[in-house]
Amino acid sequence: MTDLDTASKIYVAGHRGMVGSAVARNLRAAGYTSLVERTHSELDLTDRNAVEAFFEREKPEAVIGAAAKVGGIIANDVYSGDFIRENLLIQTNLIDAAYRHGAKKFIFLGSTCIYPKFCEQPMREEALLSGHLEPTNEAYAVAKIAGIIMCRAYTKQYGFNAVSLLPTNLYGTGDNFDLETSHVIPALMRKAHEAKVANAPSMEVWGSGEPTREFLHVDDLADAVRFVLENVDAKDADLLNVGSGQEITIGDLVRTICDVVGYRGDLAFDRSKPDGTPRKLSDTSKLAALGWRAQTDLRDGLATVYEWYRETL
Repeated sequence: MTDLDTASKIYVAGHRGMVGSAVARNLRAAGYTSLVERTHSELDLTDRNAVEAFFEREKPEAVIGAAAKVGGIIANDVYSGDFIRENLLIQTNLIDAAYRHGAKKFIFLGSTCIYPKFCEQPMREEALLSGHLEPTNEAYAVAKIAGIIMCRAYTKQYGFNAVSLLPTNLYGTGDNFDLETSHVIPALMRKAHEAKVANAPSMEVWGSGEPTREFLHVDDLADAVRFVLENVDAKDADLLNVGSGQEITIGDLVRTICDVVGYRGDLAFDRSKPDGTPRKLSDTSKLAALGWRAQTDLRDGLATVYEWYRETL
């Protein structure tokens, strides 16, 4: 097992994002005292020379690769060149510098959205690269897949201890509530809140509400990251899904969000709008067998997110 303890110097790349900030909170709560953090203005991870100088100076013992260019369907599709260029640069610079400067552990973060579009459900780690990708986020997916393969190649050739994690749909404090660019939970929560404030008689929801999805609170992902940091090496498993293992229909999700928000109006499902894939669920059995499971109940998690959202208004 990797020789790390709570005094080890750990660099959390992307510590201001929803995932990175949750990881940093979790590590500090667990007693880690030597976290290294840099804002984008302090360290541009796409700049190889700047990254090299940072690692030469700091020499972190472990690296959590939570820095990435991310966005919703529209952003991924419209700015696909930016997504593939920036993510390839960020992860290549981080992985290579971490290896060459002696990091004992590297945790790379991807997403289950990089699995094939028509992946067999539940999605197993072995299904990666087994079929065509979703066209709208192909550039992002190819970049993240390249990061996973790079970690594997460095493990194989150099003995680098790199583990890749693929979290499912995330939600939590620090999420993006912009209706143009947000993911499903913050978008629905904002719509329900605004409908409540306006005392609207009904709220429109795209699609039939019948597809099922899986959601994971970002604090659970952060807990999984620490578990892997402390207990799992590349020789144990180099690619792991991280999810709740629970699925819910979009319709039931909307009703739960409305209950949490306190919106009592009618829901109008617009079946002329696309549903997307009927089911998306990750197989989390490998991580469960290693000893980790998600703990946050969906409704409880939604309540904490709504409380945070209201405080930011």
